[in-house]
Amino acid sequence: MPGFFVAMIPRMPRPKAFLKMHRDGSLWVKGQTLKDIPTGYWEWYRKDGTLLRSGFFDAGAQVGEWTTYDAKGKVYKVTTMKPRKR
Repeated sequence: MPGFFVAMIPRMPRPKAFLKMHRDGSLWVKGQTLKDIPTGYWEWYRKDGTLLRSGFFDAGAQVGEWTTYDAKGKVYKVTTMKPRKR
């Protein structure tokens, strides 16, 4: 079609899954990265598989509420991260 123009819209990179294991092979941390920078929701685990800590990253900075869990999986404390100064 003459005069028909298709704009090339650059693709935005998609987050990639990130997993890291303890030396014994059990899951240590899971989250996602965008251009190798932590982003979104992340979780850390003890060697026995219980959740240790969870929270969100925005462009590599911890944001919002981060929760630490005791060995039985109950909330031990919640920490509110202060916004990063720019």
